[in-house]
Amino acid sequence: MNPSHADQVEIDRALPHWPQVAAEIRRRIQDGTYRAGERLPGTVALAVEFDVSSRQQPEPWPAFAPRGSCT
Repeated sequence: MNPSHADQVEIDRALPHWPQVAAEIRRRIQDGTYRAGERLPGTVALAVEFDVSSRQQPEPWPAFAPRGSCT
């Protein structure tokens, strides 16, 4: 099943993609979209939602470890 373009989040194509994805996930954690203990989307799901390659960059999760947002 292919998501519609409406299901995709716009990012700045001139900047590295995965840091933008990580920033959006962080925003969703802070605003309660993702709650404590809830499973976060996987790399493939995020790549589809943000229309980025899941193979070109590492997963965004390491960006959360130093901040204690994700264990």
